[in-house]
Amino acid sequence: MIIFPQAPNTVVMIRPHQFSPNEQTKSDNSFQSSEQINNDTVARQAFEQVTQAVTTLESHGVRVHLFEDTGTDTPDSVFPNNWFSTHTGGHIAIYPMFAKNRRLERRADIIELLKQQYRVQDVIDYSGLEYDSIFLEGTGAMVLDHVERIAYAARSNRTDSHALERFCSHFNFEPMIFDAQDKDGVAVYHTNVLMCIGTDFVMAGFDMMTNEKRKLEIIKRFKNSGKNIIKLDEQQINAFCGNAIELQASSGRILAISAKACHALTEHQKTTLEQSVTLVPLDVSAIELAGGSVRCMLAGIHLSKR
Repeated sequence: MIIFPQAPNTVVMIRPHQFSPNEQTKSDNSFQSSEQINNDTVARQAFEQVTQAVTTLESHGVRVHLFEDTGTDTPDSVFPNNWFSTHTGGHIAIYPMFAKNRRLERRADIIELLKQQYRVQDVIDYSGLEYDSIFLEGTGAMVLDHVERIAYAARSNRTDSHALERFCSHFNFEPMIFDAQDKDGVAVYHTNVLMCIGTDFVMAGFDMMTNEKRKLEIIKRFKNSGKNIIKLDEQQINAFCGNAIELQASSGRILAISAKACHALTEHQKTTLEQSVTLVPLDVSAIELAGGSVRCMLAGIHLSKR
């Protein structure tokens, strides 16, 4: 099995049977919808949208490990990338979560499947940091450049700099923490709604980074690594354009992105992306009501098969 550093060819997804926006995460997730919704309708739509997303990804040759969540205590468990991540060399990390009901999403059966089917050397569990109110919500809190070994992270309730440094020392990444806010001065809750790093490109809401010097330093890092830089405005960030993930498909690399986000990209931005990836839009409109999109839904597997 060939490992593709930035673009995994396998993902874990959760199909929710009782999905709804999470009341416990509403306070610091400005991407979460505040409109009145019919929970039964949204739950049914979310189930169908995950089912269709799996079918679409598999049709492109992406392997999907699909797990079911039939419970009611984990309303947005559809976002597994927040509680675990996998890394080349056989490493798994488990993360401390900000919302108490999201801590219930951690599942031993998922980790056991990974151990059975992939070469896993160790599992480093940071979840005990929750007792000290220290949080680092996986590849929601961090956007990882697997090639340059840099962990980009926007500081928030969900992203503690000390936990970030601990992760980086264990997993051999350089931490690159920064502050990012929307036009109302609200901190961006997760880095992966702000930034998407591909093999040949990066697209991000650079102008939402509040420290000009830090912003220019980050842009310079990406330019030095030869990436095409696609700048997203705040309206595009709110449409989840930054919440996409590059995957290795059977016929080349694809960009899994929500239909809403794909529609919000300019033609020039799409042309730039299509130089290195095929755009694969997925309708996840019901799931986006909970404040996350396609990237949040896909936990990439960077492990070697047994």
